[in-house]
Amino acid sequence: MDDHSTPVPPPGCPAHHSGARVPLYGAEFAADPQAYYAYLRHYGPTAPVELAPGVEATLVTDYATALQLLQDSASFRKDARRWRALGEGKVPPDSPVAPVLAYRPNAMFSDGAEHLRLRQAITDSMAKVDPRKVSQATARVSDFLISQFGGRGSADLLGDYAKQLPLFVFNELFGVPADIGDRVVFGIAGMFDGVNAEKAMGVLFTAVGELVALKRSRPGDDVTTWLMQHPAQLTDEEMVHQLALLMVGGNEPLRNLIGNTLYRLLTHDAYAHQGGLIDEAIDDTLWENPPMSNLAPHYPVADMEFGGTRLQAGDLLLVSFAAANTGPALTAARQAGSNRAHLAWSAGPHACPSKEPARQITVTAIENLLNKLPDVELAVPADSLTWRPGPFNRGLATLPARFTPVDVARRSSAAAPADTSARQETVAATDRKPERGGMWSQFLNWLTR
Repeated sequence: MDDHSTPVPPPGCPAHHSGARVPLYGAEFAADPQAYYAYLRHYGPTAPVELAPGVEATLVTDYATALQLLQDSASFRKDARRWRALGEGKVPPDSPVAPVLAYRPNAMFSDGAEHLRLRQAITDSMAKVDPRKVSQATARVSDFLISQFGGRGSADLLGDYAKQLPLFVFNELFGVPADIGDRVVFGIAGMFDGVNAEKAMGVLFTAVGELVALKRSRPGDDVTTWLMQHPAQLTDEEMVHQLALLMVGGNEPLRNLIGNTLYRLLTHDAYAHQGGLIDEAIDDTLWENPPMSNLAPHYPVADMEFGGTRLQAGDLLLVSFAAANTGPALTAARQAGSNRAHLAWSAGPHACPSKEPARQITVTAIENLLNKLPDVELAVPADSLTWRPGPFNRGLATLPARFTPVDVARRSSAAAPADTSARQETVAATDRKPERGGMWSQFLNWLTR
């Protein structure tokens, strides 16, 4: 009983001395988040946390309580304009978490009928993506990226591979031409790397706006066009925000899932780099190291008690997918054989709409890498790797690897002839031939050399 009434914060945690909210940022948290989650469970199903200096929230760490929150659209809303602390000016305007939590007119921040309309447009459009096209696009992108570093015999599997691959695959599936694609890549990378995030966001939204204008005049066989032609009749502004949501919301989790799974494969001898165990490694990663640790912001519509915490209307609540997945309830479920009962994809009406393509991209990306670089191994001791700080994502800063140098063919054997016209359409979507510029332009030139 004493241990539960007077929990001991993890080493380095400011709450250790002051009794303040537990910070979910900084090097200490990034190095060992599970120690923080274990401490937070002493509060009960919910706990007081700080996402960044001056940004307070309540974190749900219990599986059943998280499901209750995610599925209760009557008591909780997603519209961030309800965020009381932000409205009262208590959140610093330059807070690093503001770009992730601030309201935008997209499906993630909408409720009720508006959410259903936007969500249906997204899910119907994504459902049209041919799984074979996903695999072919991923294999082509994988071959191109490996061709950039394969001859060196060494690479950062995050910066050179996992970070770029999802962006390139999305650009291809969304029919993004060269010059626009270069700016999409720049914008999304800048937002998550925290280097002039405001400028990066401006570049991204301008580029996506140009993509929408292009597809209005030149529709194609791609997600952008399908979303535009959906019966929901999205306006240009709605199109821009849903496309940005899909691109940004898909990139960060996929980057981390690919990177975290590669990390697991390279540091656990049990997998032995065998392709048949990639699925198992992905599931283990989703359980123990989910790519998005703490997210799913919600706001109570009225003052209430929830999970043992008194809340006011408009308070910020987040779900800790990482804590819920590794808590006692899900540990028992996993041991009982429910291998995919985790919350890594969230749940309820706002659950990830693209988990199957995401998993397919991850499997193909890792299989192709291990096939091309069969002797790949970590180039540094595992305990010297560092994790990116921040409350939302779980991903390594770098993943240095070494391998026998290889010469990768220009084009993947997985590229089916039927897909050639779609690739040519993407290259020809601008009035001029794409010149050497950003990495996306280089990829398109690589395909057509």
